[in-house]
Amino acid sequence: QVQLVESGGGLVQAGGSLRLSCAASGSIFSINAMGWYRQAPGKQRELVATITSGEDTNYADSMKGRFTISRDNNRNTVYLQMNRLKPEDTAVYYCNAEITTVRTRNVRSWWGQGTQVTVSS
Repeated sequence: QVQLVESGGGLVQAGGSLRLSCAASGSIFSINAMGWYRQAPGKQRELVATITSGEDTNYADSMKGRFTISRDNNRNTVYLQMNRLKPEDTAVYYCNAEITTVRTRNVRSWWGQGTQVTVSS
């Protein structure tokens, strides 16, 4: 099967930076889009950024200009560089990937376990 493992979360002061990483592994046939989502307590999970297999990117307006998504297809890894962080960025950040497995040959979304990002004021 497939496993997505995030890393890079932590505690940072407002204005600081963090870089999140997410590596996919397992019986992967192909990976289409990858992305980052976040969820704060009491709120729905929301889009942060996505990147297609062709390197096209999409960002939520509040992250535009501060966050940068990228991917390394050779390593099945997606990154999120977060700069000028704000307290309202505090959330659990989840990695997502649209993956076709070797066994099923059917594309579906897979999620990582999440990594906590806390931004202090």
